Amino acid sequence: MYGKTILIVDDEPRTREGIKRIIDRWEEGKHQVITAANGIEALQIIKKSKVDILLMDIRMPEITGLEILEIMKNEEQSPVVIVMSAYPEFEYAQKAIGFGVINYLLKPISKKELLDVIKEAVHIVEKRERVDVIEKVVDKKLVDAFDKNNQAPEPIRKAIQYIDINIKKELFLKDVAEYVHLNPSYFSVLFKEQVNLTFSEYITRRRIQRAKELLITTNIPISEVAEECGYKTTKYFIKLFKELEGTTPNSYRKQQY
Repeated sequence: MYGKTILIVDDEPRTREGIKRIIDRWEEGKHQVITAANGIEALQIIKKSKVDILLMDIRMPEITGLEILEIMKNEEQSPVVIVMSAYPEFEYAQKAIGFGVINYLLKPISKKELLDVIKEAVHIVEKRERVDVIEKVVDKKLVDAFDKNNQAPEPIRKAIQYIDINIKKELFLKDVAEYVHLNPSYFSVLFKEQVNLTFSEYITRRRIQRAKELLITTNIPISEVAEECGYKTTKYFIKLFKELEGTTPNSYRKQQY
């Protein structure tokens, strides 16, 4: 499986193939690098498949790079864009930056300059993806719990940290209470008071949140997702997931694509 999809758009065959070779050799083909000879072809590719990074000439026949940016500006998930030009035109550069372009490269482009900008673009894409995952898996009750945790007594903060680190393991109230040096009954009452969730409710929600992260970001089987989240049986995991999310883990995964 490829990392990111990078689309190079340039009407000069030698330029686009040269850039493709440089990026292909970088990190030994980790990313999928595709090319388009003009803006119309580029838009067709972007419409059909997900493009993470778009590297294109600003001046092309039929449709210019700026026109492509204009078309894409209202898209929900536009690629991270880098533009190239053989001309140091301030007006073009200014307009491109106005469309959210991260860099404006002047031809001829050095290998180092190209790869530095591509690395920056990959970093931006990864940051966006992390934000998307967080937004998709957010659990309001857990957010409230984390907010309260900042002001909670130290034993509760330590307990939550312990739970999060050991979410894959079996977790019992008496063991966590012992870890934070509190009587189990008192710990149970204090936890509910400070977190607004019972000990078991917190663990279930935290495990399901972790499951959603794995379902979105990996292709591992549902049985492995269950195991990674501390469930010994897949059947029980699916039952709890459906109770909280209203759908099965498999359906949830499909809905994200």
